[in-house]
Amino acid sequence: MPTTPLPRSTDELYQALQENHERPYGRARTVMAEELAEAAEQFDEPVPLIRALLELQEAYTYGSEPRKSPVVFARLLTLFDEQPDLFDERLRHTLFWRFKWVANALRALPEIPLASLRQWQTEMRDRYEKAGYGLQPYYGQAYQLASHIGEDTALAYELWAGRTRTRLSDCEACEICERALYHLTAGDDEGALRAWEPVLQGKESCQEEPARSISHALLPLLRTGRTDRARELHLAGYRGCRRNPSMAGEVGRHLEFCALTGNEARGLELLAENRSLFDEVDSPRDQLDFLTGAEVLLQRVELLGHGELPAAGFAGRTWTVTGLRAEVRERADDLAARFDTRNGTTAHAGRRGARLGREPLTDALELTLRSRGLDDVAPAAAPAPATRSVTPAPDESLSGLIVRARTLDEQGDPDSRACWARLRTLVAARDYTHPDDPAVGPLVRLRADLLDDEAAKAGEKDDHAEAAALYEEAAGLYDDAGQPAYAAVARGCALLAAGQIPDPDDDGAQAKAAALTAAHAAVTALHERTPGLPPYLEARLLRLRATALGLRLQTSGDEEHIAPVLAEADLLHTFATRHDITTQISGALLLRATTFALSGDLPAALAGTDDVLDRLRTHGPAWHLPRTLGLRGRLHLGLQDPQAAYTDLSEGLRLAAGRPADTSGAARLHNDMAGACLHLGRPDEALRHLTRSAELDLRHGVRFDAFCTYSSAARLSLDLGRVEDCIALLDSLLAEPDVTTGELDDRLTAQLRLTRARALHTGEDLKAATAEFVALAAESAGWDDDPGSHAMIAAETAVLLGESGEFARAREAADQALAAHAKDPRYEQLSNCLRELARLQAERQGPDGLAGARAFLTDAGRVADEADAAGYEAQGRPLDVALAYEHGRVHAYAGEYADSLTSLEEALALIGEPGQAQDPEQVGSWAECVRLAGVVEGVYLERPAPALTRLDAAIARLTALGHTEEADSLTSLAARLRDED
Repeated sequence: MPTTPLPRSTDELYQALQENHERPYGRARTVMAEELAEAAEQFDEPVPLIRALLELQEAYTYGSEPRKSPVVFARLLTLFDEQPDLFDERLRHTLFWRFKWVANALRALPEIPLASLRQWQTEMRDRYEKAGYGLQPYYGQAYQLASHIGEDTALAYELWAGRTRTRLSDCEACEICERALYHLTAGDDEGALRAWEPVLQGKESCQEEPARSISHALLPLLRTGRTDRARELHLAGYRGCRRNPSMAGEVGRHLEFCALTGNEARGLELLAENRSLFDEVDSPRDQLDFLTGAEVLLQRVELLGHGELPAAGFAGRTWTVTGLRAEVRERADDLAARFDTRNGTTAHAGRRGARLGREPLTDALELTLRSRGLDDVAPAAAPAPATRSVTPAPDESLSGLIVRARTLDEQGDPDSRACWARLRTLVAARDYTHPDDPAVGPLVRLRADLLDDEAAKAGEKDDHAEAAALYEEAAGLYDDAGQPAYAAVARGCALLAAGQIPDPDDDGAQAKAAALTAAHAAVTALHERTPGLPPYLEARLLRLRATALGLRLQTSGDEEHIAPVLAEADLLHTFATRHDITTQISGALLLRATTFALSGDLPAALAGTDDVLDRLRTHGPAWHLPRTLGLRGRLHLGLQDPQAAYTDLSEGLRLAAGRPADTSGAARLHNDMAGACLHLGRPDEALRHLTRSAELDLRHGVRFDAFCTYSSAARLSLDLGRVEDCIALLDSLLAEPDVTTGELDDRLTAQLRLTRARALHTGEDLKAATAEFVALAAESAGWDDDPGSHAMIAAETAVLLGESGEFARAREAADQALAAHAKDPRYEQLSNCLRELARLQAERQGPDGLAGARAFLTDAGRVADEADAAGYEAQGRPLDVALAYEHGRVHAYAGEYADSLTSLEEALALIGEPGQAQDPEQVGSWAECVRLAGVVEGVYLERPAPALTRLDAAIARLTALGHTEEADSLTSLAARLRDED
């Protein structure tokens, strides 16, 4: 049964063939091509059948189904032999061109005897000679066969490369690749790279190039020391071949490149992204290339001791690296043996062995902005602990470890985390035996300690509901263990955590502040009714009270909430000083400084951090230093002193390097350092800090924050023009399990996809960018709570559709944007979109597009009027000026020159003649209006005299004001008009 209604006429058939031709290669396109070829049989006219068969052969060829391509071609050849007059010049050219496709398909099938391959080449030669075509393409196929077999290729190469190209020769890009591979096989890396240069620089390209050449050039680039170029081409080249069955061999070479550059983790990521190639590639030759590249990667991962890592492989079962490598090796060895048996050589086994025997070419080439090692790709179900591992000293007993953990915890030392992590593992073991030691207490006490630590980590990840539940459970166990003081502190922590649980029905600041007020009151009451607390535990309750009020101030920003925080901080400081509790003394001082910062008194906050740092450096504790330096760095940024901020944050990162990343605040330090670097004009350094911050958060389970930071890094990389870096980073993030399963916030996921779509657009991949924007526009249409974002996305989508020439769809998207804009205005974005659509339609369609372009401008006029009524001021050119200028351009493109000139003069009047203090951007807009008006009047309306008068006056005014650059373009135009006159 067909998947769509069958065409009922040849016109419908041609339309369906054209639509199918626009689809990406793959199973869907192939199935449709098969159905259309079958449908073409119903018509008495043979030409539609010829066209359908040609489309089917192309689908088989680029869909990696070489067994079917020759069968279709045989039928085409029969039709040609029987009725050659049916083939016009274009069809005849296409038919003879595809002799090479068949030769390539036959080489890819080891079951085809070598004699049959040579017979086909003879057939190709005879037919080319009979048709009067030159034989260079034939000799090209003869050379490729010799290379495939492993024969001496010197003579075959000269017979091909020394001949003049013909109309049926492979494209320049493909022939360049073959010549480069000849040098590469001879061991001449430099010669190969010289030959490849036109393709690698983008001067020559085709359906498979430059992706094919890039995949082969990666290792020669590394061997000749061009590591940056190799990195750049890997990112661009991989995107050109990923998930493409007909380019499975190229994907395999990218996997090999990752394995030989210390990027095994990225290699496993790419392997997972291309998992479908294990089952979809029907070409044995492409399979062999892909499997060998995959085996190079798997072999390297196993050699590094990570054979038990999960790996994406053949469908139907779960694989480890070791298991998949064994399966891949068996299948690839069999394929190589089949080719060598057919060819009577050992070339394929030898090439496989050479690839598998290569040593890494560099220890660690940073390929992407998201640098990860194999330790970071452990199964996500059990995140790696965020602490340093703790191994008990040789003479430390289990009792000693428990006592040490509690002592460190009492001191507030974050190293206690490592002890608790070690104890959690020991207690979970089936053979765990709790020590019978009065100094340790019962097992229930230890379980309470472990729950308390687990609750603290949940709170740090903002999972307040989980934290509250765990603290309550810990409190109950403390009661069971006869530890009422610890139970009280755990309940205090539970109260504070519960006060931070978001209310799904009310997320306003007032409601949050009220919840924190209630939490403070509850903790205070708990404190007052719990006498006899040990000083360090009572200090913790005081700290909880102060923290609740500090969070309330942070939430509300209310001046009335400042004094209560300071009062609680003073109470904590007094108590901690009386009992010499070092950690809480510095904590109280730090809380005071933070309160001043939240109140907007940055100088007082800075002075407070100076006091804290003086005390920490004298009395400790040392583990408070990184966070305090981080706070002072942020204060310096707020006071517009980025250099001082950079100094503090650098020291903070240096000190944090010696401590567990989650307890030292390293992720926050890196994030703040990125801000300092941006202020200092060091965007590349800022980018490194952003990605480091994000990966630390991701590693420690703070996933939402990590994705937000990575989103910022992606946007920054795009702003820096690092398009492929941006796309590679986002591809990696969008493949994360919590993204693919929909667990991540949908708006954050949409933001990542939006940045990727913009990067694709910037990288001139218009087709992929448009597809992503269309999908995002459809999804965002349902964002009833955020119509403004939908307006923005729909507007960008409309522009991309306009760039693709799809103005009917662009009109629909623009109407969606306008409807959303009516609910949540986006004046400037909508105006820019509508004016750009008008320009595009007039430029592409000329007079035929004028009506559509005018409709867009009419809408833009309404938006400008709305903005004016709302008192909105555009960040760029005023909307009425931009609109008048666009009217001028649109009418000029449509040949309505008188209307164009009128609009441009209106724009000039709106801008006003430039004056001494005028914004340089306005001067530029005025000069551009003058220039276009000069072109329209002097060239198209053929009135050079008034045009020159306009231009000369403008040149004089701009020169007098010192705007020589703007005057230069007008001077050039004036000289041209005088010459023509």
